[in-house]
Amino acid sequence: MISRKNFQLKLRSGTLALGERTAVMGVLNVTPDSFSDGGKFFRVEDAVKAALAMERAGAHIVDIGAESTRPGSEGISAAEELARLLPVLQALRGRLKIPISVDTQKASVAEAALGTGAAMVNDISGLKNDPRIADVAAKFGAVLILMHMRGTPRTMQKLPFARDAVRDVISGLRKSVVIARKAGIPKSQLILDPGIGFGKSYQQNYELLACLPEVARLGYPLLVGTSRKGFLGATLARNGMPRPAGERIWGTAATVAASILNGAHIVRVHDVEEMAQVAKVADAVLHPECCPSNRSK
Repeated sequence: MISRKNFQLKLRSGTLALGERTAVMGVLNVTPDSFSDGGKFFRVEDAVKAALAMERAGAHIVDIGAESTRPGSEGISAAEELARLLPVLQALRGRLKIPISVDTQKASVAEAALGTGAAMVNDISGLKNDPRIADVAAKFGAVLILMHMRGTPRTMQKLPFARDAVRDVISGLRKSVVIARKAGIPKSQLILDPGIGFGKSYQQNYELLACLPEVARLGYPLLVGTSRKGFLGATLARNGMPRPAGERIWGTAATVAASILNGAHIVRVHDVEEMAQVAKVADAVLHPECCPSNRSK
């Protein structure tokens, strides 16, 4: 357990403080084929209801993705991604009070989304797929999340894994930061994500969670997303079969708590209400002086 550094993210709607409490980012996939909830929020009406429900449940950010990045996925065109994404952003404008992050690897999608009310861009490729995302984020003064991924969603679980996952993640994130900073993005507007599940073996995911303090030494806020991922299904297997994504909530809860205690500032989750409770308790462990005392006088 480490002492988590405090940060202030500047958004068009105000400031988001990170460090004293963990920010919960709700996952909203407006796709027909995501690994956990594909198709569930594909209709605009369902996506809007889900986003508003996440806000009521305690989310501090909603992360909307219109392209599946599950292992083996092929990707879609920018036009198709925008056709899924923009109606949802337009429908949420003026209704959702918390900031929206857009999960995309395309500069054209990022630009349209930021122009339609999004405040953050979540690039899982860490600017490898389309470095122009950094220019777009700088133009809008947006927060940019840089994630580490080995390969692409189509190849990431087929390529050889790194011999030293922690070193590979730190090296990759440093390269992403250099691109972002050269584009004019202030250090204060960057968030780093080690990319749990993206081109890592099941064991390496656990190594990264245990070694988050090493990633934190890069000096940026950390986002960690473990929610319902395959390594949890393998760990919780029954009769030799991985546990389905919908039955990984307790495994997710354990990794969310571990992430926070090891320095994560933001946790990206599907089950917002439950993980907001986990975050609140983990924060109480990190900052017991902030908790109401129940001791008898």
